Amino acid sequence: MASALSERLSRIVKTMRGQARITESNVSDMLREVRMALLEADVALPVVREFIAQVKEKALGEEVVGSLTPGQALVAVVNREMVALMSGGEGGASPELNLAAQPPAVVLMAGLQGAGKTTTTAKLAKWLVARKKKVLTVSGDVYRPAAIEQLKTVTAQAGAEWFPSTPEQKPIDIANAALDYARKHYFDVLLVDTAGRLAIDALLMAEIAGLHAALKPVETLFVVDAMQGQDAINTARAFKEALPLTGIVLTKTDGDSRGGAALSVRHVTGVPIKFAGVSEKIDGLEAFDADRHASRVLGMGDILALVEQVSAGVDMAAAQKLATKVKSGGGFDLNDFLDQLRQMRSMGGLSQLVDKLPAQMAAKAGEMDMNKAERDMRRKEGIVCSMTLQERTKPELIKATRKRRIAAGAGVHVQEVNRLLKEFEQMQGMMKKMKGGGLMKMMKRMGGMKGMGFPGMG
Repeated sequence: MASALSERLSRIVKTMRGQARITESNVSDMLREVRMALLEADVALPVVREFIAQVKEKALGEEVVGSLTPGQALVAVVNREMVALMSGGEGGASPELNLAAQPPAVVLMAGLQGAGKTTTTAKLAKWLVARKKKVLTVSGDVYRPAAIEQLKTVTAQAGAEWFPSTPEQKPIDIANAALDYARKHYFDVLLVDTAGRLAIDALLMAEIAGLHAALKPVETLFVVDAMQGQDAINTARAFKEALPLTGIVLTKTDGDSRGGAALSVRHVTGVPIKFAGVSEKIDGLEAFDADRHASRVLGMGDILALVEQVSAGVDMAAAQKLATKVKSGGGFDLNDFLDQLRQMRSMGGLSQLVDKLPAQMAAKAGEMDMNKAERDMRRKEGIVCSMTLQERTKPELIKATRKRRIAAGAGVHVQEVNRLLKEFEQMQGMMKKMKGGGLMKMMKRMGGMKGMGFPGMG
């Protein structure tokens, strides 16, 4: 949806250039494009109709302010209404988890099989652990093979604690035992993963309603696949009727239909979207922000998320150490170059960074093969790791025979070793120019975005 809607809006902005006012005619042209993009993204028809009506009402006759063209003014109206629809009118970030309860605060995860409940449970555990919460997870899914073991594995990755259960137990007994354990061991939060089905059925709904009655959770989160399309509407409606939902978690929002389910599910359930899964990694969960999600959908990118991702991936202590070293004349060696490559890897890879760029910038970056660029970075890392510590510290020692040994150790041709050394020399020259303390100043100015030098991209 993001790319389709962005392309359509860009086209309309160009065709409306030079017109001084939004009129019924040019609004109709643009809204036709918006309507088609939303329907293609599997947004429910009633939601599309209401959205288009709201945009039309707000846009008609609106004066173009300053240098804005009618197209740009209309895009601004579309953006505002999209934020309002996804946030329920509040705008901005959705309310955070309600953990104001006598510990442990119980969070019940609900949704169909395949929506990503188990991995989302672990991602939420990771999100809470990062906020200094003591978290326990438990699986009440006694039907799906290996579901309990899957939660055990991903919970360990999240740095939380897992409560054991077996397929022979009843879900209600598992949940009560986990709650008792969480109370006795002073956990802040208990996350309860529940069983899903391939389709909505009475047994599933009765079981999860019974769990809700017994546990009295402070949060009941509906986990829904953002790529589910029209089916998301029926699923959301059924769960809303069976449970007093308090929030929505959208999974797989990095897929092609990003945004469609967000609009539909928010509209049908009337509860806020609290989180969005943005990657398969254990830390790939973000608190949902309607402003930022609308910007992504409209092709404006998410620069704030990009800055957050980069800042989280940058080791500022290492950055300060490098700046001090360069300033004192210590020089920039291949160990430092290797650190730069690993900083990039720790940020989740180039493709995730590019995904948060505005559409036009992302399109230009997309002309590069991101998978190839990441493979090149790994290859460069392998080349440097094939060097001795002395060679990394004194690159001038690396002559023909050493190059052949390094190439053989890394499984590459000698030409690739030469290419890496040339790239390193270019970066070394840049660092020399910053010897007078300019490096740290530059990094502070960029808010810690030192790792954005993209070493290894040639």
